[in-house]
Amino acid sequence: MLLAAILAGAAAAGLAAQSLGSVVERVALAAGWGVWPWPFGELAEYRVARRQHRWDEARAEYEALMLRERAPRPADRPKIRERHRAARKCDRISVERPERPTWSGDRIHAATVRLDRDAHVNLLILWPHLWILLSEEIRGEIGRGRAALTRAAVLGGWALLYLPLAWWWWPAAPLSATLLIISARRLRTASDTYAALLEASVRLHLTDLADKLRIEEQPMGPLLGGEVMRRLNSPAPVSEPVW
Repeated sequence: MLLAAILAGAAAAGLAAQSLGSVVERVALAAGWGVWPWPFGELAEYRVARRQHRWDEARAEYEALMLRERAPRPADRPKIRERHRAARKCDRISVERPERPTWSGDRIHAATVRLDRDAHVNLLILWPHLWILLSEEIRGEIGRGRAALTRAAVLGGWALLYLPLAWWWWPAAPLSATLLIISARRLRTASDTYAALLEASVRLHLTDLADKLRIEEQPMGPLLGGEVMRRLNSPAPVSEPVW
């Protein structure tokens, strides 16, 4: 009976950690932060505005250094270390201009921004059709990247699960803090890898999808992406008049 109770408790703790991991993942990716309830939505909006302001300043500094790079006199050009430092400062905030309150959320959102800018495709609409054409090897690689993101979030769930125990057992506090830091770092790495895999898959296989749609062969770009999206977009239903 004692063994059964221990196993049942371990199973319950595992399910609780997975549930909390789902919450951690939703917060870390922050895809729907615009509909978060008060006060979380307002806090997320404030954080997005603050991150945008910091990113704009860092980007302006980087572009100013790139402009100085064209100076005719080598003495007037910035040092390589200065350019790298400015670029790193910008990337630490976000790869593209922030639209979400977290770095991980912005990293995945950056893939959609780049594909829309470079090829005029909507990743949300395009992805289910492209997924069917991908090979098992590529699907497995993307699946492993997505699983790493989930595991990192579940680790954050364990951190939240240990936190209340600190009221009775003080070692739970540093343990929870350590797991939370590790989870945050792994979420950052996993989201970067997953976003890169999504973007690379679209760039490499958009022409294959266009071929399946009987679109004339052309290089990847706005023309090809626009034609693919016109084929995939479903027209809005026309409501029948009520007489």
